[in-house]
Amino acid sequence: MDTREALVYTLISFFFSLQLLFWRFRPRYTEVTSTLRLNRHLNIRGARLTSPKSYKFEFMSYMANKAKSVNKALEEAVPFREPVLKIHEAMRYTLLSDGKRVRPMLCLAACELVGGHESTAMAAACGVEMLHASSLILDDLPCMDDDSLRRGKPTNHIVFGEGIAILASDALIALAVQKAATSTLMDVPPERVLRAVQEMVKAVGTEGLVAGQAADLAGEAVTGAIMGGGSDEEIEKLRSYARCIGLMFQVVDDVLDVTKSSEELGKTAGKDLIAGKLTYPRLMGMEKSREYAERLNREAREHLQGFDLDKVAPLLSLADYILNRQN
Repeated sequence: MDTREALVYTLISFFFSLQLLFWRFRPRYTEVTSTLRLNRHLNIRGARLTSPKSYKFEFMSYMANKAKSVNKALEEAVPFREPVLKIHEAMRYTLLSDGKRVRPMLCLAACELVGGHESTAMAAACGVEMLHASSLILDDLPCMDDDSLRRGKPTNHIVFGEGIAILASDALIALAVQKAATSTLMDVPPERVLRAVQEMVKAVGTEGLVAGQAADLAGEAVTGAIMGGGSDEEIEKLRSYARCIGLMFQVVDDVLDVTKSSEELGKTAGKDLIAGKLTYPRLMGMEKSREYAERLNREAREHLQGFDLDKVAPLLSLADYILNRQN
């Protein structure tokens, strides 16, 4: 067994032993940390922030091209073959559904920003999307958010049952680590791969997905920057940027949950309100929540100062896209 294979099995075994504990206590942990985070930001000024400078960059075209590359790699990573196992089918059902691929795109853009190539970070980007798909399956379970609609389709457990859904989620986590650790180009230094995988695993633990969107997206940007060979300073700048857009994503998500329909969102609207969850609009009000999202957008862009303007354009545009998204 070579070094990379040993790394894969060690990380998978360690992560599985902690996963059920993480997700068992996630609702309570998230509620407490959300309360602290919201209270810390209640001192927002009343003045609305002006929109940041826009750059001439075809972001939607860029996003579509990255999504196409990622979808091709995901299809190859989880091929449809006989015999069709139910777990395999359930993995594909969520992983290959009609998502925006924001997370793998963030990983690839961060890699390219620090001088890497798309191919260098593609395996890690696929791993990132697999971890995200795993989290969506778990989020929708009856013991969690108890949702029946995701991306305009019935949720995984509605189609395959709770048992298969949980096993599919576990399998996606294992495949994510395996993909990132063993499918990365051989010319990438092993220590860089190890560091990137550590960031990926951390991003779905108590410091990442379990804690909220901010840490989740930060891990994905950092993973890409590591794979691209970024300096420690560049990596930390991208971590700070991603924390801002991750938190902004959650604020906007809370606003959309109140203002949009289930048809527009592709998932059940108003469920946070019905469940009595502590959301940004509930604590701050709608207008203050929007102002806070704009402030986070400006802060995110400030963290990208010093990078080449052409290379950083995708990340600047991504921040605007998250702020202005409608679903």
